Amino acid sequence: MDDGLLDVTTELLREREQLRHAMGSRPVIDMARGVLMASFTCRPEEAWDILVTVSQHANVKLRVVAEAVTTATTGQPMPADLQDHLAAAVKMWQAERERPPSG
Repeated sequence: MDDGLLDVTTELLREREQLRHAMGSRPVIDMARGVLMASFTCRPEEAWDILVTVSQHANVKLRVVAEAVTTATTGQPMPADLQDHLAAAVKMWQAERERPPSG
């Protein structure tokens, strides 16, 4: 097998693993979006933005943030640092929502 074909094959295998992982993470992320939508009366894309903000500011994978949000619905507390980041992200979202449109 030539090096070019080997590189392409390796890349395709890596992409396939990433897609499998993403598909496995998707349900918990969608559930976390639903929790945020129900809790804060936000739209799906706003819930997504909140989760991404928490993930980026806490430097934690999105899946981990989503698992913490969904686990909290069972009465188990979220880790304090994630809870702080979530509170900040929601506060930022609410402030943005209340800001009058510019123009």
